[in-house]
Amino acid sequence: MPSPLIGLPEVSQLGWGHWFTLRDLEIATNRFAADHVIGEGGYGVVYRGRLVNGTDVAVKKLLNNLGQAEKEFRVEVEAIGHVRHKNLVRLLGYCIEGVHRMLVYEYVSNGNLEQWLHGAMRQYGTLTWEARMKVLLGTAKALAYLHEAIEPKVIHRDIKSSNILIDEEFNGKVSDFGLAKLLDSGESHITTRVMGTFGYVAPEYANTGFGVLLLEAVTGRDPVDYGRPANEVNLVEWLKMMVGNRRAEEVVDPSLEVGPATRALKRALLVALRCVDPDSEKRPKMSQVVRMLETDEFPYREVSFPFWILYFI
Repeated sequence: MPSPLIGLPEVSQLGWGHWFTLRDLEIATNRFAADHVIGEGGYGVVYRGRLVNGTDVAVKKLLNNLGQAEKEFRVEVEAIGHVRHKNLVRLLGYCIEGVHRMLVYEYVSNGNLEQWLHGAMRQYGTLTWEARMKVLLGTAKALAYLHEAIEPKVIHRDIKSSNILIDEEFNGKVSDFGLAKLLDSGESHITTRVMGTFGYVAPEYANTGFGVLLLEAVTGRDPVDYGRPANEVNLVEWLKMMVGNRRAEEVVDPSLEVGPATRALKRALLVALRCVDPDSEKRPKMSQVVRMLETDEFPYREVSFPFWILYFI
């Protein structure tokens, strides 16, 4: 695959990636035109752009709120500036000019998991069970790589469906590392400060976040939905109740035209329940999650579960 930066001059201030000028990115985004906006939040605004070599990119323009832009810029650069993985959105370069701090990513063209489950991408059809599991497996592989294959380790701390981008082949790509934390080899993610989005983190990060993400894909429900009856507001607690009442088959997203096989549903739910276990010592590593999702090894072997899960196994 050719480099997305081919044909551009080799310019870098940070030892990696491409240093874009403000003018470069103004041209790419038509002066940051409103019709180029593809996302926004407390961090700033993301624009779709096209470089002079024809490469489509996503430009994250960080808001300079009390130095937050500088902090988030540094965190994202340190976290994924050197990282390469097919299930991570690639950071191509950056802009440091005056008060401006911008990050330039590969453009991922097929929306995000949140849009496919709950939002604008539903107009194109319902994401199949197989596609959902492909996205989740790719996400798990990316997190396993960040947690276990590189030094310093990278803990994302804000895993949620809107941060899982999807390409044309329905590969999941983890994005948005503004809340990430880098860990030295002796540190554990269990001891680091809680960050992230309400509904996904409880009480630590990516394993619980991944477990909630997996349940969201299985059920088609939001992690927290105050529009539902009181005992269904919290997705994890509702799921535990349904499994404990031997009603696991009823939790599957009703919009799925073809539901999962019983064994596939059990596997997904048991992996998710292990990931959201209140006892952090019982949660699997992400490499174990990958193995449980892609092999025929059932996720409850040699594991002690709460008694209510035993009704389901």
